[in-house]
Amino acid sequence: MTARTSQILLIISAFLTGLVVFTGVFLYATGNLGVSGPGASAIGGPFKLVDQNGAPVTDADIKGRPFLVFFGYTHCPDICPATLFEVSEVMHALGKDADRAGALFITVDPDRDTPAVMKDYLSSFDPHLRGATGDQAAIDAAEKAYRVYAKKVPTTNGDYSMDHTALVYLMDKQGRFVAPFSLKRRPEDAAADLRRYL
Repeated sequence: MTARTSQILLIISAFLTGLVVFTGVFLYATGNLGVSGPGASAIGGPFKLVDQNGAPVTDADIKGRPFLVFFGYTHCPDICPATLFEVSEVMHALGKDADRAGALFITVDPDRDTPAVMKDYLSSFDPHLRGATGDQAAIDAAEKAYRVYAKKVPTTNGDYSMDHTALVYLMDKQGRFVAPFSLKRRPEDAAADLRRYL
């Protein structure tokens, strides 16, 4: 075996090892390792919050139609408004079918994101987009159910920003996690993908 052949085999072996590790991490993170029973990992689950109008919103409210779920906060300078704009574009592209789907924006910053703040903020986006907030314990429970990472990061003048998971979760009609929902495509293509779950 030549040195070049050995080098190629080593590169292929390293690539395949990396692929196996990546696949395992992805399956673990999405709860699709094939484990069943009470110890099985999953994304989604019980939560009890309030929407931008002060009405209760729970995990039961996202059942019966497919939902896009996104965690963020209203003081977010870039990723959150961009994502909510893209979700709004998908809802618009759905046309009349948007009434048969849903989108939920759950804050990771309940100290600042009161229902009134959420209502004002969401007025800039598609009306199918519902906001959710609550006390810190309720938000912590929702973050845990969706395996969301969120942490305060102090900035200047006693202010802070939030580091957080920026996935959009696609949940099916039974409230089960399907996959991360890609918004990096034409809204019409994303809407066609979402329409498959109506």
